[in-house]
Amino acid sequence: MKIVQPEQPPQDGAPDRVVHVPPERLARWMAGFEERHGATQATGSGDEVLLVAADGAQARISVPFPPLVGEDPLNDLPRHAIAEHRVGALLVRKGGYAVGVFSGRRLIASKVGSSYVQGRTKAGGWSQQRFARRRENQAGKAFEAAAEATAAVLLPVLDDLEAVLLGGDRTAIDAVLHDPRLAAVRAKAGATVWPVAEPRRRVLEAFPDQFLAIRIRLNHLA
Repeated sequence: MKIVQPEQPPQDGAPDRVVHVPPERLARWMAGFEERHGATQATGSGDEVLLVAADGAQARISVPFPPLVGEDPLNDLPRHAIAEHRVGALLVRKGGYAVGVFSGRRLIASKVGSSYVQGRTKAGGWSQQRFARRRENQAGKAFEAAAEATAAVLLPVLDDLEAVLLGGDRTAIDAVLHDPRLAAVRAKAGATVWPVAEPRRRVLEAFPDQFLAIRIRLNHLA
């Protein structure tokens, strides 16, 4: 492989497809791309590496935890991907929360909790209003507990974290991060909210499988 200056991909209107590769397998995947499609040229930027093969196949590899530093993206990217990035994680749904700090895949600090939030009722009139108020109060207390845990786990180490990664329900996460104490956490949180099951410790421990996976967009020839 050799490094060349960026060039525009062909505009043929064909749809791309997306694959996700564990960081530990990225170097082998890149080598396999060249084996399948022929001599490959590569260009790199802070947040993406573009591979263009002899047969026209292209792969746009998103850089995890950008920017990618260095002048040799083919070697720098796999090393960057498998580095033990230290990040925070906040998973929230109405029934519970899980907050953690990861070094690579290792969960090194965490707090997990659950709360009862009553389901919706089909009753009408006064009963419906009463249930709605009760449900709102229960949800509010659950989000307060999640905010307390987030402050306890993430704020003491926030300066050491590259990012705070989110999972669960967007509305619930926004409600937790609305807490004034968590302004600095909000500033470090990414825009993506990964879908997760009801937050439990096992769900938190498995979260790196989602946030560490490398996103690769392939054109129709790849």
